[in-house]
Amino acid sequence: MIRGEKVCLRPLRRSDLDLLHKYANDPEFESEFNNFGLKRDQHLLAAFEEDGLLSSQFANLVVTTPDDQFLGTVSYHPAPRYGPDASMAYNIGISLAPEQRGKGYGSEAQKLLADYLFNTYPVIRVEATTDITNIAEQRTLEKVGFTREGVLRRAQWRTGDWHDMVLYSKIRGE
Repeated sequence: MIRGEKVCLRPLRRSDLDLLHKYANDPEFESEFNNFGLKRDQHLLAAFEEDGLLSSQFANLVVTTPDDQFLGTVSYHPAPRYGPDASMAYNIGISLAPEQRGKGYGSEAQKLLADYLFNTYPVIRVEATTDITNIAEQRTLEKVGFTREGVLRRAQWRTGDWHDMVLYSKIRGE
């Protein structure tokens, strides 16, 4: 478990799956920025049974309060760059329950996750992308030390249209 002041990050437990399934097709939980269409029922069970959603290709952690109240999830996956394997970065993401947004949980969760990745893996870079209109997430990333690098034009297909994304990074030691 990764502990912070307001939040903790921990691996998924089987007991979390029902709650995550409830949220999987909830447009408020996914928000307009994470809505990629309907997910098949019980899609998490197979992945959880295979690797606990902690594979080398994708990892999902639960964000909780210190007393284990569910707040949402964070995820990370490899983001290969040009050149040898040493050029690998990680890309992170977050989904918080609507009633938990705006309370500082997201910023602490993303800071904890970036710190964890730097402390655990030999990467020099952690990235995050967000929709160009998601100003709250852009402020959050900047608050925890990420630097805006630029706009990825028409980089994401979502809700029937192409969307511009903003790329942020944090470099080891920043």
